[in-house]
Amino acid sequence: FARQAGRQGGVGQSTAGDILESQNFQLLTVEIIPVLDLMDGQVVHARRGQRAGYRPIVSSLCASTEPSTILHALLRLHPFRTVYLADLDALLGRGDHDALVETLSREFPQATFWVDRGARAFGDAGSAEISNRLEVLGSESLEENWRQILAAWNAPFVLSLDFGTEGFLGPRELLELPALWPPTVILMTLQRVGSQAGPDVALLERSIRISPATRFVAAGGVRNAEDLRRLERAGARGVLLASALHDGSIGSADLRGFG
Repeated sequence: FARQAGRQGGVGQSTAGDILESQNFQLLTVEIIPVLDLMDGQVVHARRGQRAGYRPIVSSLCASTEPSTILHALLRLHPFRTVYLADLDALLGRGDHDALVETLSREFPQATFWVDRGARAFGDAGSAEISNRLEVLGSESLEENWRQILAAWNAPFVLSLDFGTEGFLGPRELLELPALWPPTVILMTLQRVGSQAGPDVALLERSIRISPATRFVAAGGVRNAEDLRRLERAGARGVLLASALHDGSIGSADLRGFG
């Protein structure tokens, strides 16, 4: 599979992998990445990974739950370079937001979209024609043939190592074989999402010790700017954010110190 982001592009072509390499991590210490959790065509508020109980987002940034409106409001708050889209309908096996994701990708060409839709094989990925999109492979969605899936994945991608209340979600061997990881890995602590529990800094530190060259993106539990600084000091290269942006705990002035 693609170990080097962007290597599939031809001479002079910019791919999603090139954007990942050049925009998001080489020039920035920590990039803040807003999250849009999509369910039934609207943005919902994710809490502790209990997807059946997610409700429409209530945001201080705007009165809408419509994804494009929410994203416009987020970009007024800060010029985010990357946006994480979680297609919860696809993850739950009850449809998908493929058309919406394509619309957003074309409406906001300046952003790179990381899309988690529970892909289990390369054929499950979105349109290759959309250059500002990267697929997220979540460990919770990988099955027994996960080695073959990674070997056959013929495009840059982001790996999400998913953790729940019972620990790691996915094939345990993947967690223990960092040589199989792509350059960028999300540490997704689902039980902390929307919880005000604080980030799992210890998990980040352990992961960096295991694979110092990996660009780790922390996800879950961030409450305020001090949590962002703690993650920065611990070595995070990115942070996924949702609740703290929508409730105003992290505002424009806080974000100016980050990417």
